[in-house]
Amino acid sequence: MMNEIEIGRGKRGTRAYSLDDVAIVPNRRTRDPQDVSVSWQIDAFTFDAPIIGAPMDSVMSPATAIALGQLGGLGVLNLEGLWTRYEDPHTVLAEITALETEQRHGSNPAVTRRLQELYAAPIQPELITARIEEIRASGVVVAASLTPQRTQEFYRTVVDAGVDIFVIRGTTVSAEHVSQNHEPLNLKQFIYELDVPVIVGGAAGYTPALHLMRTGAAGVLVGFGGGATGTTRRALGIHAPLATALSDVAAARRDYIEESGGRYVNIIADGGLGHSGNIVKAIAMGADAVMLGTPLARAEEAPGAGWHWGLEATHDQSPRGDRVKVGTVGSLEQILYGPSHHTDGTSNIVGALRRSMATTGYSDLKEFQRVDVVVSPYQAG
Repeated sequence: MMNEIEIGRGKRGTRAYSLDDVAIVPNRRTRDPQDVSVSWQIDAFTFDAPIIGAPMDSVMSPATAIALGQLGGLGVLNLEGLWTRYEDPHTVLAEITALETEQRHGSNPAVTRRLQELYAAPIQPELITARIEEIRASGVVVAASLTPQRTQEFYRTVVDAGVDIFVIRGTTVSAEHVSQNHEPLNLKQFIYELDVPVIVGGAAGYTPALHLMRTGAAGVLVGFGGGATGTTRRALGIHAPLATALSDVAAARRDYIEESGGRYVNIIADGGLGHSGNIVKAIAMGADAVMLGTPLARAEEAPGAGWHWGLEATHDQSPRGDRVKVGTVGSLEQILYGPSHHTDGTSNIVGALRRSMATTGYSDLKEFQRVDVVVSPYQAG
């Protein structure tokens, strides 16, 4: 039972922990890193590493999605981004990265306004088809995302183009959206009628995650995404510390497995995973894989050229994100597998995960989800 805290006479709340509040504890057994498996499977697809490229224009282009797939991960292309609005988005990307850099109170209204203008160009269905076909021609697994609001409009184009994994990603996604303005997406019916596995989210607690699992989703995104670029907490007052959220969703999965007679749903941590230590801890808290934005935005191949922003930053009425400078630390391969010349967890992410699993004696990701953790360690290191 979660401990409730009295905030005041009229309101109580539960204590929640971020990934920075927890640390992993070694036990009596250790292993050699080369004896550890970090492979991950969802539906019929198996990957060498539990790494998913976030559907953000500063992170994933068709080329980087292909590169990530060839390195053993999964790249997800944002089908509401620049690649489906412009025949040649390179000039638009160059303009975004060249926008004035002076920031005021953590944001720049001029930059936000220009982002809104550039993303106001219409989505072109023929470009959706072309981008998916480009990725598919490389032989890697094809994953692409839409927000819940645009899924009904474009999903048939996406499926017909040959997507392997369909991602429905929003700030928060529920199985029971209520609207007086339009017929909401019926997730359960939609997933049932679709011929490809669906990953949906984000969710941030036991009950919403359980309802999403009951829709038939193959995976549930946990968190609100856009960790480094998002301003959802400042703008909307909404936040879910990820360690607690992952633990709660893992409990929902445990109960759903029993309820469904053994159906396993993947949990994917999304947002606030800027360094390898938090990526490792996300899996320790119950995630099967991680969806990364900032770490991959630091790659030499990243479309953002050292800048990072999410779709939330471009909303025409309520932007909830900034364009932020993340810099460049190395190639995509170095960021995933090394060699690393950085001590801050920005490169050799998979190597760090493998070493942490070996140090604590676990041989695969599902075993590692049982590792012991402590709360509120000192912050140094």
